Amino acid sequence: MDQIRKAMLDLEESQRGTGTEGTITFEEFLVLVRENPLQHVRNVHQVFHDMVHTFLGTGEDEYPEDPESINFISYDTNALFVEDADQPFFADRLFTNRLMNMVDGMRGSAQQNKIYIFDGPPGCGKSIFLNNLLQKFQKYANSPAGCRYETVWRLDRSLLDQSPERDGPPVLDKLAALLENREVPEALKNSPDEPLLRFGKGFVEVPCPSHDSPFLMIPKNQRPKFLDDLFHNDEFKWNLSYGKEYDWVFRTNPCTICTTLYKALLHQLGDPSEVFKMIHARPYVFNRRLGEGVTVFNPGDRVTRQPVLTNPQLQKRISSLLQDSNKVRYIFSRYARTNNGIFALMDIKGHNKDRLHELHNIISDGVHKVEEIEENINSLFLGVMNPEDNKTIRGIQSLSDRIEFINISYVLDSNTEVEIYRNIFGRHIGELFLPRVLENFARIIISSRLSDKSPALLSWIGDPDKYKLYCDKKLHLLKMSIYAGRIPTWLDQEDEKNFTAKRRRKVIAEAESEGHEGFSGRDALDIFHDLYSSFARDDSMITMDTLCAFFTKTRPELGKQIPEGFLDSLRRMYNYQTLQEVKESLYYYNESQISRDIQNYLFALNYEPGTTAICSYTEDKLEITEAFLSGIEDHLLGQDVRQGRRREFREETQREYTSQTLTQEIMVEGIDISETQLFTELNQRYVYSLKEKVLEPFLKNANFSRALKEFGGDDFKTYDKKIQDDVSFLIANLCDRFGYTEQGAREMCIYVVDNNLTEEFAD
Repeated sequence: MDQIRKAMLDLEESQRGTGTEGTITFEEFLVLVRENPLQHVRNVHQVFHDMVHTFLGTGEDEYPEDPESINFISYDTNALFVEDADQPFFADRLFTNRLMNMVDGMRGSAQQNKIYIFDGPPGCGKSIFLNNLLQKFQKYANSPAGCRYETVWRLDRSLLDQSPERDGPPVLDKLAALLENREVPEALKNSPDEPLLRFGKGFVEVPCPSHDSPFLMIPKNQRPKFLDDLFHNDEFKWNLSYGKEYDWVFRTNPCTICTTLYKALLHQLGDPSEVFKMIHARPYVFNRRLGEGVTVFNPGDRVTRQPVLTNPQLQKRISSLLQDSNKVRYIFSRYARTNNGIFALMDIKGHNKDRLHELHNIISDGVHKVEEIEENINSLFLGVMNPEDNKTIRGIQSLSDRIEFINISYVLDSNTEVEIYRNIFGRHIGELFLPRVLENFARIIISSRLSDKSPALLSWIGDPDKYKLYCDKKLHLLKMSIYAGRIPTWLDQEDEKNFTAKRRRKVIAEAESEGHEGFSGRDALDIFHDLYSSFARDDSMITMDTLCAFFTKTRPELGKQIPEGFLDSLRRMYNYQTLQEVKESLYYYNESQISRDIQNYLFALNYEPGTTAICSYTEDKLEITEAFLSGIEDHLLGQDVRQGRRREFREETQREYTSQTLTQEIMVEGIDISETQLFTELNQRYVYSLKEKVLEPFLKNANFSRALKEFGGDDFKTYDKKIQDDVSFLIANLCDRFGYTEQGAREMCIYVVDNNLTEEFAD
């Protein structure tokens, strides 16, 4: 029992304060508005905008100083689409920026009545996206940051009910008496009409079924003056008066129920102050399951047979208090329940086609007819659609003009594609792939989704063959990098300079027509599962050999959907990058010695061969001979360079040294020789040469190759200390610099040796 009591106490404590905030008076509402106008003067479009920005933040521009930037921003979408979601949705950078462009348009200008439809092929995650978006909207709208208030009328019976109800059933009279004495039977409390009808002591509570803001109860012609008196002369007041985003405050009419109720009360009481005392406010609580504030219709949901909703008991009570049943008609449609909220259609097919056509006049005019009454509808209309369902809206020009399509395609960003695999199959899957192989699997999948040609890239790059070490002939790998927001470092200076904002927009614009064919999201998961279950082993990692063989031999039918030559280009790029990593990791020449060699060389160029001199930079005693100069030039020019080229190089270098380096940078500007431009250029050439040749002595040593395969085992200790040190140094650097595991580093080195990559890229 003690444990049960403790559990109940913990539950009570966790739920304390989570109930709906109570109703407040109109004046108390104005106090809240005056204290925080940005929060409490918002329509649904502005709340939706604030919600998305709350979850996504400001994003990150990796190139903030780039004058050609097109604001293609990286956003972390986990908080919006992944966290606390039953089925996470992973948005790539392209779609996220499309979404943000749509959302930003909701805050910065006057909102037009339209429906936003996210169209994309089957298997791209449209339904999951919309469900997660609505879930977070409801969470935000019910939080303190997203809270908005709706109108509730409290009709004072002491002022209005001057005579007893003679035409009502006796049970209602008894019910009213019981409620006034606060002795309400539980059965009556839980009746279906209780949420809409509350007989409190001395008043009848009438909620606005359209969830109108209490602001709208102020007559339209009086709002400018009233709001001018209410707010300070600050930035918000200026935006309220002149900003298009706040047009709705002055333009929108309250619902017909509130309008007629206000007029009837004013006519009966004659005093506006008494009427406003009956206007109260309460938080607008969103509940998708109940259809309050958010409602979603699936294609199979039948259209309701009850187009008009009402509450007979409340209607009778209102008519009795106002003594005229024709003054206020408490009737409304199902659209009222999502007014100032979100009305969503999940796939425009089946019964949702009829719903879309019914929205025609509502979206165009913002008005819906309920019998002879016009009902204002100011909702955010969302939908998802397959491209083939476009025929639903063809031929209705006025409706199609009101639809804004947002493309939601298959993922075109390899990082996002990998995140999907990690989510489905576990975060650990990367441990069974050599570095970059998992990402390359994602690139293979994405290549099937891209167009065969890219006019934007071809007009920019020209000849793709100049980047054959890094890219494929159709430039798909370059496009994937740009779609992920990365400008490759392997571009030459001219192409990088020519990548203007205009060209960037053209490249990004091509994504609008891509991602609708090729391997779908579901296909990709099935393919990955087949690869992973077939080849993932604890004692053997998945390599590029495995990956290429899978698409060419194990599942050759899949290879037919991959662009011609893409696998070969991807493998060549991978091999080249891998070779550079191994060279970088094996390189451990003394940097200070390289610096001394270059300084001595620059000094020696000013003397005739056969001279002995002490270098003024290093204080080394130099025997300046042909062998001395050639030994350093072998690293700067290569060993096979002709003698004539050596003389030209010496003359050019000595001329630049005397005319610029010594006389200008060192003597005038006081720059240390190791920081001069000439030294920097020679140092880079020297280091590059050493790295290019670093593997040669090891590859010629059969013991080195065998030691790599024995690394980590007892037999490794049988090799001489020099080989052990070299292999251990290589493995450790691969782990530290490039994130390999020991097993991955070992297998990578064996891959380089077995495939003889140094010869493949010898030229």
